[in-house]
Amino acid sequence: MKRLTFGPKNALWARAGASGVVVGLMVGVGVAALGSLAPSAASADASTAVTVASRGFDPDLATAPFPDLKVTVSQTKDLVSQGIVVNWSGGKKSVRPDGSSGGEDFLQIAQCWGDDPTDSSRPDRTTCQYGGFPGKVASTRDNAVSQENVATQDAQYTSPANGFTVPAFTAIPYRASTGGSIASVFADSANVLTHYIVDPLTGLVQNANGSPSATGVPLPAGVSGVDLATNEFYTQYTTNEVPWAGSSDSGDGSVKFEVQTAMQSPGLGCGMPVTAANGAVAGKSCWLVVIPRGKNDAGESYITKSGLLWDSWKHSVAVKLDFKPIGQRCSIGSAEKQLSGSELVAAAIGSWQPNLCAGASGSSFVLSTGNEEEALAAASLTAPSPLALTSRPLQTAGTDPVAYAPIALSGVAVSFSIDRRVKPVGEVPQEYKDRNTEAFTSLNLTPRLIAKLLTNSYLDSLPSGAPTTSDSLKFFGYTDSAHPGSNARNLTVDPDFLAVNDEEWRYQDLTGPSLGDMLLPSGRSDEAEQLWRYVLSDPSAVEFLNGTPDEWGMKVNPWSSTDATINPSGTVLALPRTNFPKADPMERPAAAVGAGTTAVNLVTWRPYTSDFENGAYLTLRGDGLELGDWNPTSVPPKFGKSVRSLVGNQRVLSVTTAAAAARYQTVTASLQNSAGSFVAPTADSMLAASAAMVPTSANPKVLEYDPANPSAKAAATAYPMTMPVYAALNPLQTDAAQRAIYANLIRYAVGAGQIPGTEIGQLPHGYTPLPKSWVAQALAAATVIEQGSSTIVPTTVPETAPDAYIPTPSSDGTAASQAEGALVMADAAVDPAGAGATDAAGTVTGPLVARPTPADPVVGLVRAAVPAGLLSGLLAAGGVPLISRVRRRS
Repeated sequence: MKRLTFGPKNALWARAGASGVVVGLMVGVGVAALGSLAPSAASADASTAVTVASRGFDPDLATAPFPDLKVTVSQTKDLVSQGIVVNWSGGKKSVRPDGSSGGEDFLQIAQCWGDDPTDSSRPDRTTCQYGGFPGKVASTRDNAVSQENVATQDAQYTSPANGFTVPAFTAIPYRASTGGSIASVFADSANVLTHYIVDPLTGLVQNANGSPSATGVPLPAGVSGVDLATNEFYTQYTTNEVPWAGSSDSGDGSVKFEVQTAMQSPGLGCGMPVTAANGAVAGKSCWLVVIPRGKNDAGESYITKSGLLWDSWKHSVAVKLDFKPIGQRCSIGSAEKQLSGSELVAAAIGSWQPNLCAGASGSSFVLSTGNEEEALAAASLTAPSPLALTSRPLQTAGTDPVAYAPIALSGVAVSFSIDRRVKPVGEVPQEYKDRNTEAFTSLNLTPRLIAKLLTNSYLDSLPSGAPTTSDSLKFFGYTDSAHPGSNARNLTVDPDFLAVNDEEWRYQDLTGPSLGDMLLPSGRSDEAEQLWRYVLSDPSAVEFLNGTPDEWGMKVNPWSSTDATINPSGTVLALPRTNFPKADPMERPAAAVGAGTTAVNLVTWRPYTSDFENGAYLTLRGDGLELGDWNPTSVPPKFGKSVRSLVGNQRVLSVTTAAAAARYQTVTASLQNSAGSFVAPTADSMLAASAAMVPTSANPKVLEYDPANPSAKAAATAYPMTMPVYAALNPLQTDAAQRAIYANLIRYAVGAGQIPGTEIGQLPHGYTPLPKSWVAQALAAATVIEQGSSTIVPTTVPETAPDAYIPTPSSDGTAASQAEGALVMADAAVDPAGAGATDAAGTVTGPLVARPTPADPVVGLVRAAVPAGLLSGLLAAGGVPLISRVRRRS
């Protein structure tokens, strides 16, 4: 497209005139050309997918449970701590486990670190992270066995039977990559092989006669006992194993698997740097192993034995996993510069960092994610500051002195992991019964449904046992479980939800606190504000927040109402806002649980996550952060957390980012956009949203997806929570060397950093490569920052202005005519019509826009419950990509 330069006198004319021409091409036709976007899960890098089959891998195919089994692993190279997808065919319809059996015709999946010493093409079963769940039938490292059923390969791990009281006992030890090991078979001081069994229910070590020893009584001298399920290397809270993965009627199946590095599992050691003879550094490889389990174990009527025993293990198939090296990737002594602000760009910065170390400046960067507004305020000054990463311009009454360089395009996402559980009674179509326990792969959300999830308006999001005299329960009309009043228990039974989702949801029986709300990050962010703006784009959501019941009678939690006459605080919840308050101060008293316990408030009941990425990670694991049992022995005594739900029983929703959802392979919800379409966050849908973006009122060089704008209402395929990220800095900051380093970062980000892929230096999944006009703006801003030029930005622009303006580079690379406000029209513009917008099919669409809500409320006790400083502490402890150092989940 031809670029036209306009002086300040012609700027307004140019914006208005160009809009009408460009909108028909860019918004109407261009966006429609992207096609209809079906909801989809995040996808891994298919270029490194590997398929392995039992035929050719199984040494005893004649006795294999599934001789035609084929397993495909979605990504096998350039791995970090992330999710991958394991698909298979050739199985048999599975039967779920019960109290006495591990089930029938299923798979078990685990991660192992070592090669079999006799066959390097297979993993060593003693190096597998397996058996971390106490009491799980068929998911242990050890089993009592019949003496005649001990396979030759298991003999070295078996202690003989002791008369009639103790059978032969086989325990496959675990050898950690760090050199330690665990086992329940030991040699005593006389070098006699003996064994001690840990009762999986009581956790007590049994004596040789099978009776449990008393707590605190030592074992015989020279003998050690160990609980294989709870050990120093992994526990039920940390292990990534999948003890049961079921197949459909056709024998096919799919499951998400959490890949762990040495950061999450030092015993596995995956990704630890390994230096080759030529000096090249790679991450330590590991294995993904899939163990088929049939209808019964050898000599047994059911599946009751460990999958590590040879009769099962010999049928396993495995795929080698190659990891990026973890740890410090920049040479010691390289210049370290600070970045501050948006978490949206964290994954991209992490990928770019190693190449930036090797660049001209040799700089490493430390990203501190947090409040973008504060980061931008510091970056607007002339004193040296971290480079701000923001999605919004500086909020100032004066001239904005900041240069804005767009470096990333991504978005906020709602991840979910919800497994089917059909109703036990009533008419249920057979096709739905056949999919029981399988994961849902599509879910639609409207702004009003998001509002309900954010305001603790579902009953299950409130502490069970809370007094019915609390303001919110009285407002709902709740008396008891038999008389719950007007509000639904959770999202999946809300008629409002069922009206916009597949019919199959109507036949599910899903309960639990983690379906009553979403896992939310603490602290303040542009991402939170944009989600609230999305909610306010829908008049029905605004009415709900103001206290009007929906069509089925459901009401907002009054403590989160925007109507002061309803809100018990006498004030209102001011929206939009930059955080997610848990405003209801209700508490479940200690007496409701038992003597010695403590009260449970909303934050205890439904805790915050440390950051947006943590939400995706927990969703992958099926961990809804639900409250566990009271632990009187902890110091101090407190409630624990529930063990994560395993495959087949998961039910979690979280607010996260598109990049984090892609990293952890969580399925993302489709959100209703201003055109009325339900759209998931994909590269195409975010690119469509970028074409519909308009300049912010505070600064025309900063764009936003405004649901109220006609361009958004015409963009039927646009994902409504798409957000740009800008590198922002006052070019007049006094540290010229630091400005040059930041300029180099920007140039890399919009150059080589925009090539999608999983290799170091590339653009990770969950981002969309930037439009050309954005790249031009970023390069011009980099020059301004490096050379210390002043920037003049108009404080207001018409709503019909083009979607991006960039400084005109002069022949010597500087930003020309900045003082005169010269502007270059970018590749896209917005619809100037203002009304009568149409979608891609030509249908007139109604606006999703509503009035703003009133002033900020006093949220009472919750202010004390969640200190303002919590965010920085959590981000420093976990999830923040300290790029020049080791990440929490690298």
